[in-house]
Amino acid sequence: MSVKTTCPYCGVGCGVVASRDAAGAIRVEGDNQHPANFGRLCSKGSALAETIDLDGRLLAPVVDGAPAGWDDALDRVADGFSRVIREHGPDAVAFYVSGQLLTEDYYVINKLAKGFVGTANIDTNSRLCMASSVAGHKRAFGSDTVPGCYEDLEQADLLVLVGSNAAWCHPILHQRMLAAKEKNPACKIVVIDPRRTATCEGADLHLPLRSGSDSVLFNGLFAFLAGSNAVDRGFVGNCTTGIVDALKQVGGQTLAQTAATCGLSEGAVGLFFDWFTRTERVVTLYSQGINQSSSGVDKVNAIINCHLLTGRIGRPGMGPFSLTGQPNAMGGREVGGLANQLAAHMEIENPAHRELVQRFWRAPVIAEKGGLKAVDMFDAIADGRIKAVWIISTNPVVSLPDADRARAALDACELVVVTDCMRDTDTTRHADVLLPALAWGEKDGTVTNSERRISRQRPFLAAPGEARADWRIICDVAARMGYPGFDYASAADVFREHAELSGFENNGQRDFDVSALAALDDSAYDALAPVQWPVTRDHPAGTPRMFESQKFFTPDRKARFVPVAPRAARHATSRDFPLVLNTGRIRDQWHTMTRTGKTGRLLSHIFEPYAEFHPEDARQAGLQNEGLVQLTSSWGEMIARVVVSPDQRRGCVFVPMHWNEVFAGEGRVNALVNPAVDPLSGQPESKHTPVKADPYAPKWHAFILSRDAIKRPATGYWVYGKAGDCTRLELALDARPESWRDWARAQLGLEGIEIEWIAYRDPAAGRFRYAAVRDGRLEGCVFIAPDHALPSRAWLAGLFAEQQLSANARMALLAGRPFGAGEDVGPIVCSCFSVGRHQITAEIRKGADSVEAIGRCLKAGTNCGGCKPEIGKLIGATTQPRQAIAS
Repeated sequence: MSVKTTCPYCGVGCGVVASRDAAGAIRVEGDNQHPANFGRLCSKGSALAETIDLDGRLLAPVVDGAPAGWDDALDRVADGFSRVIREHGPDAVAFYVSGQLLTEDYYVINKLAKGFVGTANIDTNSRLCMASSVAGHKRAFGSDTVPGCYEDLEQADLLVLVGSNAAWCHPILHQRMLAAKEKNPACKIVVIDPRRTATCEGADLHLPLRSGSDSVLFNGLFAFLAGSNAVDRGFVGNCTTGIVDALKQVGGQTLAQTAATCGLSEGAVGLFFDWFTRTERVVTLYSQGINQSSSGVDKVNAIINCHLLTGRIGRPGMGPFSLTGQPNAMGGREVGGLANQLAAHMEIENPAHRELVQRFWRAPVIAEKGGLKAVDMFDAIADGRIKAVWIISTNPVVSLPDADRARAALDACELVVVTDCMRDTDTTRHADVLLPALAWGEKDGTVTNSERRISRQRPFLAAPGEARADWRIICDVAARMGYPGFDYASAADVFREHAELSGFENNGQRDFDVSALAALDDSAYDALAPVQWPVTRDHPAGTPRMFESQKFFTPDRKARFVPVAPRAARHATSRDFPLVLNTGRIRDQWHTMTRTGKTGRLLSHIFEPYAEFHPEDARQAGLQNEGLVQLTSSWGEMIARVVVSPDQRRGCVFVPMHWNEVFAGEGRVNALVNPAVDPLSGQPESKHTPVKADPYAPKWHAFILSRDAIKRPATGYWVYGKAGDCTRLELALDARPESWRDWARAQLGLEGIEIEWIAYRDPAAGRFRYAAVRDGRLEGCVFIAPDHALPSRAWLAGLFAEQQLSANARMALLAGRPFGAGEDVGPIVCSCFSVGRHQITAEIRKGADSVEAIGRCLKAGTNCGGCKPEIGKLIGATTQPRQAIAS
């Protein structure tokens, strides 16, 4: 039996099929019929079946650190929130939720907060990724409407990716773009990003602009278009307002000034402007590089202005396109998930909307003003204005800026309730009450992807332990607080109410309308096929593209130009903090790793948090490639592995945002990130924090591989995770124990156990190697050296698959190199098929001169395609020296 469901990762919204074989093993594959991915999955999606075990799951309620029954836990939550509301008012409580929630869960918690508690102090981690896009849409269109669809990416002749490393963050969409470009030789791709990312490998032009100068670039383009007779005068005159003020703002801005301010050559900027001017079908895709800024909303509107000026919106193959970060960030926006929204894309500041929603809900009250946005919310928790908070399906102690302050805020809060599927996260460690939720594969509901496509998440696993659906937990608390209207029997019941509200007294005045789905019975809801909203009586099959009528959702139905005055980042670099910290995602990890960190395959590409520097910045800071660096800002510090790369822009350093105190010591990058936010959207400035870099030089480096779990240190730099059939711990040490042998035994938990101990000691060089063998099988090994030049972990991890160690393997353990004891494939490039760098370069030297040739030899790059850019770079790096010799 197979079940069609939807991937729980990014906003692409890929369809998957889960099936169980005769032995009970779960298999997850792409759904060939789903219009978002047509069967393709990225590395994370391909590994979903490896993440559904119950290891680390929260399976029963916990109150004050002790197991509790559901009745006691729910009473504690309901009584605690009711007491705070009674004594301090509704705004003394808050809810912090997540784009990981299903739409049904999101709807119910917003109904509880805004319509029954009477507070808008409910925000979501989508505030950290999409809020600036929401605000930009509303300023320009009068509504939070994504105009286009994925088909537009395949119909465009120019794709402009701004602040988006789609090759790693939205790989299935990126592969669709590259496939369309291959079919259409006229199609060009431009990447605008301070870093040369993997996405640049398939581009025709890369503009490595100065950090934060995006508004200047698009204002320059706006001025250039106006001066090049590229204005669609009919569209601008009939369908827009505000053109005069917008043009006045950019008056006199020249191409030369634009290039100079952005730190680009005039030729490169001129080429981009020329392509944009002469190409009718243009899609501009933007993501976190635009949104995560203290002027993110202005950047969004600077992009939209260029499309409005040329009339390139609402038609095939053109328009601005926001690439959503989370699987249901869009669904959360539909139900009013942000603190300044009401359900069904209605406005909390609009009295008519408030009256309509309150009447529909039959609610005793309705929140009358916008609530506290994420960063402000945790400030209010810290200073005692908020005395009870309920956190659902998110990890703010890792993901919020100035993350140490968020952690301190929770410690100071009277009542912290956390609903999660995992027992141990940085946030659950600070909870008074833990409530076990269902996880992906167990949950039942809907999500909406970046192109407004609603898809079903269907369960194919039984609910484990005492875990419950999020909507059910929320309804149980609401009932205990004495609120009516939460007696839903199923997720389908919630969805029908959500759909009905979307059409309630709408009359085409609001963009979000799925009222045609309100009549679905349970079986039709179960069978719901992916569909793009609006879904109305006039459009029962959905609406792929918005604004085709050239009517918008402003009072006069015209789109608005927004004058954009470029603003500098809130915090400037200085002599003390000379580098700009830019955070983001990597290819194989997701958010704070609670799911992707469970599989060694996804840790094999990049195991440790790293900081990427330009060679000159690394030289000036005294950093060595693969060494360690301590990064410090005015808000915090962290330690990371150094990567030196010419792909990084001078003056900038990039650090991934995933690692946390479950997987690493001193590895939380958001402890450094400044808490500045956009004044309109409240979205944090995660791409621009001034930092300094200092070498971190421990006396000893070590790694441990063990068949069993390894105890993680309480302090210092360490990184922990799975590696094939073993667990892996990387360590940096300053103190030397009296006996490295005894220390190694203790780390492996082998004191008092009869084992065969293989040891190599070179005290003069400071190198020590220990391996524990029991019944001929490797149990664990510990390698220690005074520098970081330790042997490859890949071939050592492979030895744990052997039931009996060979003589060659024993010698290899002593020698610290594989000779005959298994291939050292090198660092993993293709995590889908576990293909390493050494394997790829060997095939290149044999004559494989293309990514496709490598795919035929090794399968690398033939699944999700996320590793293709790296394979291409390896081909160039390996063949160029050979070509130089030949010439």
